[in-house]
Order: sequence, then structure tokens, then C-alpha cells
Amino acid sequence: MNITVVGLGYVGLSNAILLAQHNSVTALDISAARVAQVNARQSPIIDADCAAYLQDHALDLSATTDPQAAYASADYVIVATPTDYDPQTDAFDTSSVEAVIRDVLATNSQAVIVVKSTVPVGFTRRIRDETGFDNILFSPEFLREGRALYDNLHPSRIVVGERSPRAQVFADLLREGAIRKDA
Repeated sequence: MNITVVGLGYVGLSNAILLAQHNSVTALDISAARVAQVNARQSPIIDADCAAYLQDHALDLSATTDPQAAYASADYVIVATPTDYDPQTDAFDTSSVEAVIRDVLATNSQAVIVVKSTVPVGFTRRIRDETGFDNILFSPEFLREGRALYDNLHPSRIVVGERSPRAQVFADLLREGAIRKDA
């Protein structure tokens, strides 16, 4: 399976590493420094497990700053970009997630897009309606900063926001990379 993970923060990097154990994963980030670190098998975040897996495990993982190259052959695109909460507007800034979705649709409309970023209730339905694209799923993350890969390797639960074959495939991909299989 070809998977692209957008964003090399703790959510994106830990998911990229988890999935790269059994799949071909391309990590996409706007930071050339983060991309260079991942390609040099160094963790751009503070997470001991991420650092150890990058150095000591066989991973089919490469990183790039080129969106078209990252999206072109992806079966699944995981969006893990920032959605900072603004207390002034009482809203999350979903503009980075929306931009990724638009870019994926322009490059590879066959890909299933999985939003892992924190978004408001109803976001997935709204963005599906706005884009006319149904291949968008939401899968919340339950990760701790500094322990993100550990939490992905030992999940207590895996949640995907719909019951469908594509959602089951994604849940199975997460379970395949986990050490704890009974999530």
C-alpha cells in the first residue's frame, strides 16, 4: 500500500513510522529541515521511540517537500497538520487541512484522505459537501506528546469515523503496525 502522511509533528511522524513497517510511506512537510532529518533517520521531534525506530528498524519511509510527488501514487493520504484553537473566535483553524485536501484532489482524486488533525464536529461532512468528494474519513488520534509512537504501537482503541470497506482497511493498517493487536 502507498501511503502519504502530511505533517511531521508528533501525530504525523508516529503514524508514518507505524505504517512504514509494512507499507511504502512518503512523509510530506513544508519544513525542509524536518524532511532532511527524517531522510537521515533522525527524529525531528522529542520522542525516544520515534528516534529508535528511525535508527534501528527497517522502514519503507522517505520524506519530501514536494506535494505532487507525495500524492501522485498514494492510496491513502493521512492529514496531520496543525489546527490551532483560537480562543478569540472559539474555533479551530482548519485551513491547513482544507489546503491539503484541495491539493490531493487536484493531484490524485482516487486517494482516500484520512484526517488525523483535530477538527470541529461536522468538519468531515462539511468538507465532503464543499468538495463533492466522498473519500474523506476522520480518525481521531489518542497520542501523548513524547510518547506518540508508543501510543500507536500499543493502542487501547482504533477509531475511524465510518463503517465502510475503506475505513476497515485503514483500521487494519494501523493494527498491522501495532505491537498490541487487541485494540
